[in-house]
Amino acid sequence: MKKQNIKKLTLTALFAAIAVVGSMFSFPVFGSKCAPVQHLINVLGAVVLGPAYAVEAAFIASLLRNLLGLGTILAFPGSMCGALLAGILYKYGKKLPLAYIGEVFGTSVIGGMLAYPLAAFVMGNKAAALFTFVVPFLISTAGGTIIAVILVETMKRSGLLEHLKQALEER
Repeated sequence: MKKQNIKKLTLTALFAAIAVVGSMFSFPVFGSKCAPVQHLINVLGAVVLGPAYAVEAAFIASLLRNLLGLGTILAFPGSMCGALLAGILYKYGKKLPLAYIGEVFGTSVIGGMLAYPLAAFVMGNKAAALFTFVVPFLISTAGGTIIAVILVETMKRSGLLEHLKQALEER
C-alpha cells in the first residue's frame, strides 16, 4: 500500500474548498456555469501537487458544488480533464506554459466534448451537440488560466513556488 502524503492531501482539500467558495463567483454562458476560480485551482494543483491530486481536488470541488447547488454535472468533465492534462503536461514537460495549455485544452476541448453526453442524456438537453460546450468552457478556463498565469509566475519569481514544492516532498 502506498503511503499517503498528508501535506498534499491537506492542500488538495484546501484547493477543493477554495474552488467551491470561488464558484459563488460564476456566470452563465450558453447553458453552462463558468467558474474561473476552478481553473485557477486546476493550474495550481497541477503545478504544485501533480496530476493525481489535481484531479482529486477537481472531483471533490465538482461534487461539492453539485451537492450545494452551486454547479451542474457539467463541472465534472471540464474541471477534471483540465486538471489532468495540465498535470500530465507539466509533470513530463517541466514547463509552466504546458500546464496552462493543458488546462485550457483539457477543459475546453476535451471536457467540452465530454459534457455533451451528460447534457444530452443525463440532463435531457435536446439542443446540446458535440461542440456546444467548447466555447463556454473556453471562456471560463481562459479567465481562470490568465489569473493562474499571473499568480504562478509571481510565485515563481519570488521563489515561493519552489519553496512550496519542496515543503510538500516526502522526507
